[in-house]
Amino acid sequence: MDPLQLVSILKGHKNYIQTHNYPDPDAVASAYGLQSFLRCHGVDAQICYDGTVEKLSTKKMFEVFQIEVLAAESIQDMTEEDYIVAVDSQKYNANLTDLVGDEVACIDHHPTYFECVYQYRDIRKTGACSTLIAEYFYKTNTPMDASVAAALAYGIKMDTADFIRGVTDLDLDMFTYVYKRADVDKLKTMYHDVLELNDLQAYGAAIDNIYINDGVGFAWIPLDCPDALIAIISDFILSLNVVDISVVYAVRKDGIKFSVRSERKDVDAGKMVATVLKNCGSGGGHQEMAGGFIPKENIDLVDGIHARIEEAFMKQIQLMRRGNK
Repeated sequence: MDPLQLVSILKGHKNYIQTHNYPDPDAVASAYGLQSFLRCHGVDAQICYDGTVEKLSTKKMFEVFQIEVLAAESIQDMTEEDYIVAVDSQKYNANLTDLVGDEVACIDHHPTYFECVYQYRDIRKTGACSTLIAEYFYKTNTPMDASVAAALAYGIKMDTADFIRGVTDLDLDMFTYVYKRADVDKLKTMYHDVLELNDLQAYGAAIDNIYINDGVGFAWIPLDCPDALIAIISDFILSLNVVDISVVYAVRKDGIKFSVRSERKDVDAGKMVATVLKNCGSGGGHQEMAGGFIPKENIDLVDGIHARIEEAFMKQIQLMRRGNK
């Protein structure tokens, strides 16, 4: 797609750039970068999200890069005529609230699970959505502010886990491109003070409740744990030398939230979660990382739930392993 086509579509409209709910650094960097790109071409857009900002690293981005973001609940004047660009997510996904405005465009690096027609569609497999936004500047020779470049560099590094997860040649090329233009001091600042004391409780609970079955590390957190922290703990469980697939979940008031990771080429994390939860909830994601959710009305939170979760995931994992031999 030609990114200048997106500029043409948005001109003359009131525009919003919507990240997925509970935005992470890649989502925020992508939205911030896109906002700057559009502004350079004479189009204004406000960044918005639904849910809450859970990661300390995301909150720190707002401060370090001085990013103005609107919570959906604070937007009182959005109408059906207003345009929305979805970044780092797609319409109809469980992690993107359907706001009043018209989702005319989508820029994302995740697989598509629910087809949708957009006026502008840029959905490609890369390690980070920030990579796609960086390429917009590169392809159109659009000037890039040093702060924007630093944010995009941080987004790429975070979503590729420092270039070891889902990384593509384009991720590497665009990181080189933005890093040369980045405010490196701001980038360095993002690596300090990004863990909260309360996070240790969730780590401790996961460690207390870990169980390993044939290379699959299961861990449950009996706390009202935020999505972002569950994902961080899933990465932590995967780092164990006896684990190549991690399934971490928190039993919360509203249901059960899952974060899944896979280092195996024969086990696609996104397809696995989507299959396991298709009759009771929703889920999806990448080959290496995925998430899912079962609402409370679809589960019976009694003794035995952990055994049922383990059985369902192990059954699908074994099917994938056999099917890819």
